[in-house]
Amino acid sequence: MKEYLTRLINGETLTREDTRLIMLGITREVYNDYQIAALLMAMQTRGINVDELLGLRDGLLETGKHIDIGDQNTLDIVGTGGDRKNTFNISTCSAFVIAGAGYKVTKHGNGSSSSVSGASNVLAGHGVKFTDNPDILLRSLDEANICYFHAPLFAYGMKFVGSVRKALGIPTCFNLLGPLINPCRPKNSLHGTANQSQMRLYTNLHQRIGDNFGVITSYDGYDEISLTSGFKLITPDFEKVYTPKELGFNYADPRDIYGGETEKEAARIFDNVLENTATEAQKNVVLANAACGISIMERNLSISESIAIARESLEGGKALQAFKTFIRINS
Repeated sequence: MKEYLTRLINGETLTREDTRLIMLGITREVYNDYQIAALLMAMQTRGINVDELLGLRDGLLETGKHIDIGDQNTLDIVGTGGDRKNTFNISTCSAFVIAGAGYKVTKHGNGSSSSVSGASNVLAGHGVKFTDNPDILLRSLDEANICYFHAPLFAYGMKFVGSVRKALGIPTCFNLLGPLINPCRPKNSLHGTANQSQMRLYTNLHQRIGDNFGVITSYDGYDEISLTSGFKLITPDFEKVYTPKELGFNYADPRDIYGGETEKEAARIFDNVLENTATEAQKNVVLANAACGISIMERNLSISESIAIARESLEGGKALQAFKTFIRINS
């Protein structure tokens, strides 16, 4: 660790193999909390690069639990978090809309870090019992078109940095790792990032991984399509800026997509969306994100065609049915 820290202090970068070995050392408790904190701060101050992030990802996947889903074509939809906007559970709602439309979703998530309710919070609030049992997960994917990976059950290495991250109280490179360590390695992903710097980092990283991806960021700092501003989408095929009007939606006010002050408030909005009784803004923001996910799966579809598919899933009750089936299997 002394060697790694000296190199970082001298302005050098680490290799992918360096950070893989560091992650393995962390999980084997080779380093103490002071050394880990120094490492995280050195990397945060300079900014992590693609090779360093890939190495940490390699180490987490190597020490974590893998779920084999065979050759199924699935999508993960998740943001990096940390945008401190406290929206309701937009990506989780969108995941069930995508599932209701007939696409397979293998969603990875966790409890809240910077908002009132994370994906695991809202699902647990509906009675979901998180599991790493492959039989239950595969049954859920088969019957509901969606299964959920609660991150702590799979990414074992994360627990060894938890106390340090909490003590530091600021974002570190580990905030960027969550969306990248889905235990089934899905072929497709839609990842939301909170700023342009993260967006470029994620785009370069996905290009190195070689999967089919979409990376989005809203220009006012949301790590998802918020409809409160224009947003950029980057895929293997194109890079484009959209406005809400171009998608056929009105601009939203930040208050329109606020998640509330408690988990119960956030859960109520979540239910209203899937029951198609939410406000126009709440419904539209979910349709926009779900449509973007569908367009990643169906690369020949336009965004407007994807919106029509997402709308049929939500307004036709298919998203709600996917959610009810998911609850039945996972409770």
